[in-house]
Amino acid sequence: MGRRPRDEEADRAAIRAAADRLLAGTPLHSQSGKLTASELIAESDLRRDVVYRHNDLIQNFQARAKAQDSTPFAMQELADENRRLKTEIDELRGDLRQEQGRGKIMRMITAELSLELEQAKAELESRSGVTRLPDPR
Repeated sequence: MGRRPRDEEADRAAIRAAADRLLAGTPLHSQSGKLTASELIAESDLRRDVVYRHNDLIQNFQARAKAQDSTPFAMQELADENRRLKTEIDELRGDLRQEQGRGKIMRMITAELSLELEQAKAELESRSGVTRLPDPR
């Protein structure tokens, strides 16, 4: 009892479909979506040795990738959006740090003014000779 022979046409169809998905920028299995032979192997979900048996498909994929400037349009859009969002996050982090600094200053001012208010109340009370009743709360 030997192993069943591989279905060459099914393997070729899987490689072609993987190449099309990578070139379209819609990978299912590839982590990065880069247009490399390694990513083609990952996207095809086949073993490396199986994919390399179909060298003509790999070369065709590499030629199509080169003609496309090696970056799928969808992946370029995602990279641009990622760059824009990172810049926005950096700006927001800077704003947050400034607001945190302002908040700290406001808390210090509030504490100091509270102390001054208590001192002024005590001074008024001692000058007038009138004893204040405790707050009913």
